Amino acid sequence: MITNKYNKVAIGIFTFLLPLASFLLTSCVDLEYTEENSRDEKWTFTYFNEGIKGLVSGVYAQVYNNEFENNSAYFLAGATDEAQYALETGDINSYVNGGWSPANPFDRAWTQSYTAIADVNMYLEKIDQTDISEWEYNSSYQDWKDQMEKFPYELRFLRAYFYFQLFRAYGDVPLVTTTLTNAQANNVKRTPADEIVKFIVDECDAVAPYLPVTYSTENGAEIGRATRAAVAALKARTLLYAASPLHNPTGDKTKWAKAAEACKYILDNATAWGLKLSAYGSLWGHDAFFNPEMIFAIGRGDSNAFEKANYPIGVENGSSGNCPTQSLVDQYEYADNGETFAERYPGSIDLSSVDPYEGLDPRFALTVVKNGDEWPSNGAQKKAIETFVGGFNAAPKYGATPTSYYLKKFVDGSCVTTADNQTTRRHSWIVFRLGEFYLDYAEAVFNATGSANDATYGMTANEAINVLRNRADIQMPEFTEDGEAWVKRYERERLVELAFENHRFWDVRRWKKGAQYFKTIQVANINSSLMLTRSTVNRQWDDKFNFYPIPQSEIKKNPNLTQNTGW
Repeated sequence: MITNKYNKVAIGIFTFLLPLASFLLTSCVDLEYTEENSRDEKWTFTYFNEGIKGLVSGVYAQVYNNEFENNSAYFLAGATDEAQYALETGDINSYVNGGWSPANPFDRAWTQSYTAIADVNMYLEKIDQTDISEWEYNSSYQDWKDQMEKFPYELRFLRAYFYFQLFRAYGDVPLVTTTLTNAQANNVKRTPADEIVKFIVDECDAVAPYLPVTYSTENGAEIGRATRAAVAALKARTLLYAASPLHNPTGDKTKWAKAAEACKYILDNATAWGLKLSAYGSLWGHDAFFNPEMIFAIGRGDSNAFEKANYPIGVENGSSGNCPTQSLVDQYEYADNGETFAERYPGSIDLSSVDPYEGLDPRFALTVVKNGDEWPSNGAQKKAIETFVGGFNAAPKYGATPTSYYLKKFVDGSCVTTADNQTTRRHSWIVFRLGEFYLDYAEAVFNATGSANDATYGMTANEAINVLRNRADIQMPEFTEDGEAWVKRYERERLVELAFENHRFWDVRRWKKGAQYFKTIQVANINSSLMLTRSTVNRQWDDKFNFYPIPQSEIKKNPNLTQNTGW
């Protein structure tokens, strides 16, 4: 038994979350929504851990949105202005170099979501068959019964979550809430996005009263499962997307008002739910899963795979990975007057005579590794990083950063990746956190009222953003703008606050601003004399990229499926 200061919750993370990682690899669930369920029903519904709970755990496992490889997490950043992936062979580059198509659709959102939805539908239909009475003398029997009472509501939340994933990626998608034969599945039609949104919201409203605020006091003390706050977060984010220009071309303010109300509900209840904003740098690291700002996160066991993927070239076993761009760096503001990096230093910068990073928003140093930083932080590998041409961590070394920066956020610098004496740490990937909903609320209120200083909903948009900027570890100049100036600064603030949290890829799409932000990006080049200059990287962008293509394999099987426009 684990006997540290996190005794109860630590038991939860290891007994519930870690099986998800292994289950993802070993589960017998191999369904797409076009296939019949092949589980042995009698076995599934009479055995708790391997059967009933195993099925539920398998559905939770699909939440982990790694687009490409295990524990790679936020590689979608490389298809945005946040990052450039270091290796040209990386799959992420297909998003921006013309390699994306219905035949190469990056259909993980489709296959994972419908696989999970099929299992949920089957469970809900067969729930009357669950019978673990033969285990009534087992010491865990009461815990099992208590968990089984919540499983249907947890699964309905997860099904709603997967429909959000599908709605976000594809827009209109088939809404399937029953198990289907192959023949039935191959004849389903796409359901309008507004109906998908209504389904998600209705499900969230229906299940929320039956889910606890926390599992730490429940039998089994397992955390990482769907809570009342997680349900509220899913509802609020869904309504924000539904109100955004991509899904709301007429600018219907009532949609923005619904989003504002849903976000305000979270902010009003945060304290009662045990949520509070944390220090920015505490959002990742070994104990981040227990951070009180987390609403819903995916915990992973001890590993250094993410560090190996993102440590700089030159650090033993480092592969560079997601390299922050100058486009991102340019958006950070200075603490003295709110001027951006790009505004203060629009041209070349002689790094030998000036430190342009001094006085920047503290979130910069927590997110980006720059030339001269000592990184990683572990004693075995700590060294001043050199990203100038010819430097120890720079070109012409193969795989070195193409942007002159490396990633720090979510990378645990205490992990040792040397050939001998390697160390590992727990990792947590954020699905929902409290800070997001101050930003979501601000965006919704501004668009619902037409002003960043309107207090109709009890807090103005500027007041909500300033809650984040006034955190003790941030302390940045407050927002006072309105109108188009506010929109510009808000989009910058959202990029900075949520950097590498898998938002930017989707935010720019729902705003329909891909051509503005994603068609070209800026990277930094530092020569051997430490002169920093910017250069432009051109990327492919077409407005059809706002939605994923429906996989060609699915369209071939189902004549009723239509392809997204342009694909």
